[in-house]
Amino acid sequence: MARFVLTRRSPLPPAECWARLTAWHRHGDRVPFTRVSVVRGGGQQVGDVVLARTALGPLRLDDPMELVELVAPERCRLAKRGRVVRGGAELRVRAVGAGSEAVWAEELRITGLPRLFDPAVALAGRLVFGRVLDHLLATAPAPAGD
Repeated sequence: MARFVLTRRSPLPPAECWARLTAWHRHGDRVPFTRVSVVRGGGQQVGDVVLARTALGPLRLDDPMELVELVAPERCRLAKRGRVVRGGAELRVRAVGAGSEAVWAEELRITGLPRLFDPAVALAGRLVFGRVLDHLLATAPAPAGD
């Protein structure tokens, strides 16, 4: 399983940092060919499902993630329930000085991909999700319909 952890400090207060990290529809803003939406519930309760859909022409990859733990505004655990992408992610926010610290930890398993490729998957995850995390913390969330 490929594992990585991203940590970012922000001048934002923890509540604002949390609101930006859980603006699920914005998670696809920096991932090519990917849209993220909440497909079950409102995205703020255990049992809700967030779907990241990457599509290029007729090719499509769905990454459904179920919220399995939610202690707002501190942490959220998601379980990846797709056929291809498995594992999970945890988002955490804590107050640090006058701002906050955001931590994104992820474990990924790609069905059919040998474990030999875990370091490459982890590197790609750090690069892609690092861009997402930086973007979420840098820009205020727009309404979900935008």
